[in-house]
Amino acid sequence: MRHLQAFFRIAAFILILICIPTRSEALPLTPFHILIDVGHGGVDSGTSYGDLYEKDINLQIAKQLYQQLTEAGYTVALNRNKDIALSDENRWLDNRSRHIRDLAQRKNLAKEIGPQMLLSLHVNWASNPRRRGAILLYQDTEQSYMLAELLQNSLNKLTGTNNQPVRGKTYYMLRHNYCPSVIVEMGFISNGHDREMLTNPKAQEKIAQAITEAVSEYVKRSGNLKTEASVQESWWRRLMSSLLDKL
Repeated sequence: MRHLQAFFRIAAFILILICIPTRSEALPLTPFHILIDVGHGGVDSGTSYGDLYEKDINLQIAKQLYQQLTEAGYTVALNRNKDIALSDENRWLDNRSRHIRDLAQRKNLAKEIGPQMLLSLHVNWASNPRRRGAILLYQDTEQSYMLAELLQNSLNKLTGTNNQPVRGKTYYMLRHNYCPSVIVEMGFISNGHDREMLTNPKAQEKIAQAITEAVSEYVKRSGNLKTEASVQESWWRRLMSSLLDKL
């Protein structure tokens, strides 16, 4: 009789394991906090082409992205919502370099806000006008690479390119470990096709949409991993403890 009870307990254990949600069924962790780092601003125009400035393009697309991510249910913050230099806001760092004060202010704001993801928006430039498409720069971490790969694939699909993510080991905004971060070089202002996409409001909306879709996929995947690990561990410990106590 004792052996029969043990058999039914083990059978029930196997059945429960089968019923644990698969990765695609598990719900992502919520809420999810995102910081959009809007590159350059104020006296720092970034790269340019004629009277087109990177700082303006970054801000225009950042506002589109902010709206789309917010509508998707995320908690989102912009580190600038107008044409200002963040170095002017930095009154705590005693450094003569405006550039260093700007970067330090961005990094410090991110640390204070404590997001679960940081997206730094930028525009690229190349001496070869044929270079085009988005390029993602990532930290040397698994989560950052996964985020960069999803964003790269989504933007490649939009632009018809086949670019690959690049490890951005020398970039200041990627030198921290408090959240997965990427630099999104959204296109080359030096390329006519990219320039049209970067400056056309409808195309800007599509860029923001491609980023939002990739972010949602990342949250789903990373959330599933954490949720499933928690579910499996709790079920395993409770069930095994119960079985061992009664066998």
